[in-house]
Amino acid sequence: MIIGILKEESPENRVALLPESVATLTKMLVTVLVEKDAGLRAFAADADYEAAGAKIASRAELIAQSDMLIKVNPPSDDELAQIREKTVFLAVLNPFFNTGLIKTLAQKNITAFSLDVIPRTSRAQSMDILSSMATVSGYKAVLTAANALPKFFPMFMTAAGTITPAKVLILGAGVAGLQALATSRKLGAVVEVFDVRAAVKEEVVGLGGKFVEVEGAIDDKAAGGYAVEQTDEFKRKQAAAVHDHAIKSDVIICTAQIPGKKAPLLLKRETVEAMKPGSVIIDLAASTGGNCEVTRNDETLVYRGVKIIGNSSFPVDMPSDASKMFGKNVINFLKLMISAKGEFNLNWDDDIVKGTCVTHNHEIVHERVKAMINV
Repeated sequence: MIIGILKEESPENRVALLPESVATLTKMLVTVLVEKDAGLRAFAADADYEAAGAKIASRAELIAQSDMLIKVNPPSDDELAQIREKTVFLAVLNPFFNTGLIKTLAQKNITAFSLDVIPRTSRAQSMDILSSMATVSGYKAVLTAANALPKFFPMFMTAAGTITPAKVLILGAGVAGLQALATSRKLGAVVEVFDVRAAVKEEVVGLGGKFVEVEGAIDDKAAGGYAVEQTDEFKRKQAAAVHDHAIKSDVIICTAQIPGKKAPLLLKRETVEAMKPGSVIIDLAASTGGNCEVTRNDETLVYRGVKIIGNSSFPVDMPSDASKMFGKNVINFLKLMISAKGEFNLNWDDDIVKGTCVTHNHEIVHERVKAMINV
């Protein structure tokens, strides 16, 4: 079996597998091809891959020879045109939004696995790409906010008087939100956290944050730990609570998202207008519409004295550790599909394999994706 690791297009700095992960694959009797300079922006040279047992190839050679192709991001139009029928393709495909791509993959008879829809079960935790990258995002978001804020995060006792600590409000207590909480506390800030899921209160308090509670939230256990759509009545209560806490905050970290849907609007324009000048908003949900009404994806703007940073791609700025985490997740997933002899073994009885596959044998096979595309 031959696995090919494709180089990402700029501005992506990560690579799907670092040399240490390639070494694991070669021990599993898999032949690994790596596109030339694929790991440079993640500080991994071609020589490092060769030392791990890989062969360096051009993009055309790699695509033509590989049984399985692995990337971080979806295939480019050029790559898609070259991928052979029945090739297995692994990447973060974002299938709920890239519906045209999913249809094309099915038409070309490519067996595609979308690493961002791996079932969120205990057994799949070691393969959870979203959690790994959210950890990076939550950490980096706080450091970015601290650099942008015109005041200190911690409290200081100085000869010039006492400097009060920054107040941070985190919207969403998923992996990114909890990492943002932990990092903010380490920097000495006072932190409040809002989430519709009451079950996360214990984790928030355990990390030193104050949980902002709003009565009447729907907490669907069948949603696999994700937030779900709320009633209009709850949204009104939520908006009032978020507004009251936001206008007292120096930093707001927005992390709330609902899989397959536009990010919930939690910070309205009038709330931003009422915030203190010099305050900072980091919106990690920018790519799916943003939690803040004023957010623009991949842009930093100042609105009424408040700096708003719309960035859903913080892992790009930490390519070394982000690639390491991504690669370990991928290796753990591949172990479900590679036999002891290094051969591809697609086991449809495995719930993780089945739940991650989006296209196979000319069909869209993922039920939620299929329902979204209406086929």
